[in-house]
Amino acid sequence: MPDWFEEWFGEEYLALYPHRDEDEAAEVANLIAQRLHVPGGSPALDLACGAGRHAVPLGERWWTVGLDLSPALLRVARAKDPGFPLVRADMRELPFRDQSFSLVVNLFTSFGYFRNDEQHRRVIAEVGRVTLPGGFFVLDYLNAAHVRSSLVAYDEIRVGSRVVEQERSITQDGRFVVKTIMLGDEGRLFTERVRLFEPEELATMLQRCCFDVREILGDYAGAEHSDASPRTIVIGERR
Repeated sequence: MPDWFEEWFGEEYLALYPHRDEDEAAEVANLIAQRLHVPGGSPALDLACGAGRHAVPLGERWWTVGLDLSPALLRVARAKDPGFPLVRADMRELPFRDQSFSLVVNLFTSFGYFRNDEQHRRVIAEVGRVTLPGGFFVLDYLNAAHVRSSLVAYDEIRVGSRVVEQERSITQDGRFVVKTIMLGDEGRLFTERVRLFEPEELATMLQRCCFDVREILGDYAGAEHSDASPRTIVIGERR
């Protein structure tokens, strides 16, 4: 059986989430540039780049390669910028040489999708392998505490002519948040299932895979992390 993320991130995903825009992408790129001293033009990897909305603000600062598993999202990224280097691959097996990048970023919860934590650790190990000593890894993730306290169990939205129903729940063991997206008129259904990692769990994974954790931030403005923060942004430096 294919994993949910192999089927979901296509044209429907792009149509249903038009609010994920360039202004937000520019904000997180500015945060990275302000917090880290990565020389301009250094090699950078946008890991799980999706439709390439971070390509412009990252590419303006560093020589950036985008990697994603979804052919549909990569086609959109290519249309936005034909010159942006793109690679289709699985983040658990990065097709790059050791110590290829000064900066690796994984933005907007493009992680936590796998069936067990060994696969998540494998991703971090691969990131460590391809990052230069003294280079950086920025993992921008959901904040588990905020998700639990603010979860909306059901809502209904209209996107163009589509009525979209969304149901959200947390698994009984508390380890995953599950969102079911139903396109009622079309009789189609998609499911997202994302691991609810605590900040300390993410930090531990980085530390065990040759990164020193410099700081954990709570939003794209660089605020200190708390249970109420909208994001968990872990910044690691490669040993």
